[in-house]
Amino acid sequence: MEGLSGLDWIEVCIHTTQEAMEIVSNLLHEAGSNGVVIEDPHDLVHVWDTSLGEVYELNPEDYPESGVYVKGYFPDDEHWEQKLSEIREAVEKLDDEEIDFGEKKIIINQIHEEDWSTAWKQYYKPIQVTDKMTITPSWEQYAKKRDDEIVITLDPGMAFGTGTHETTNLCLQALEKYVKPGDSVIDVGTGTGILSIASALLGARKVYGYDLDPVAIKSAKTNIELNGVQSIVSISENDLLNGVDIQADIIVANLLASLIIELMKDVPKALKKGGTFIASGIIKNQLESVKEKIESEGLAVKEVLLENDWVAIVACREEEN
Repeated sequence: MEGLSGLDWIEVCIHTTQEAMEIVSNLLHEAGSNGVVIEDPHDLVHVWDTSLGEVYELNPEDYPESGVYVKGYFPDDEHWEQKLSEIREAVEKLDDEEIDFGEKKIIINQIHEEDWSTAWKQYYKPIQVTDKMTITPSWEQYAKKRDDEIVITLDPGMAFGTGTHETTNLCLQALEKYVKPGDSVIDVGTGTGILSIASALLGARKVYGYDLDPVAIKSAKTNIELNGVQSIVSISENDLLNGVDIQADIIVANLLASLIIELMKDVPKALKKGGTFIASGIIKNQLESVKEKIESEGLAVKEVLLENDWVAIVACREEEN
């Protein structure tokens, strides 16, 4: 491998089954993938809703004859070989009497940076994610279908969070319900900036987005300008809430379950009394451990949102705490 010369990326493709694809997807997220794509041959015969003007251009040659391909993307740097070893070990350990993981075959491909956006464009089309929010990529022409529709324009670049993954959708649904005009919002692990942008368009007065990944920071700033909310949203490089000394009405964190658990020690001091905490990136079998940690920090769980095998937890810091 050439390292970061030319900023090449590695595509890790795991051949698994439909019932295991969410678990394998989560494995790649936990390994640090900058985006995950699922190629399911069922999509080739699915009758897609084209009411928003979407065009689905799917090439059968990209899909397995059986099972699904789950693809993750990693920078080709000096840590890559160690990362690959960890992924192989984690895949080998996938075992459950009730779940068929299929072949678990790993295929490695190299992708040049200039090919990245082209690779994403075949998967990423306008999509309605809530009752009144639609996400459209910057290269698509999209006109509002009604006056109160909120349209978020994104160029996902190399950051995760296009609005097509369940965890992002769940956060957007929760933000639509809980953000009130004039609120302040903290977005932990901002990725493409989609949740920060949504908060601003929903009426937030000030939004603070944090991410540790410089690629995500660059992507988020680009998207904030695309949506004209740079006067409301500020993006900074930061590790979770470490060192953050502001308080917000809402904190949203679309992270891995393990990072949400780590984050919780700082949430009570960064969340105003009566404020709302929204956490996603949690697979169903991790729900209880995350919920237990949230409650142990004095927050009360208000509701749990579910989409496929993913959940989001909405909790509040009660006034008397």
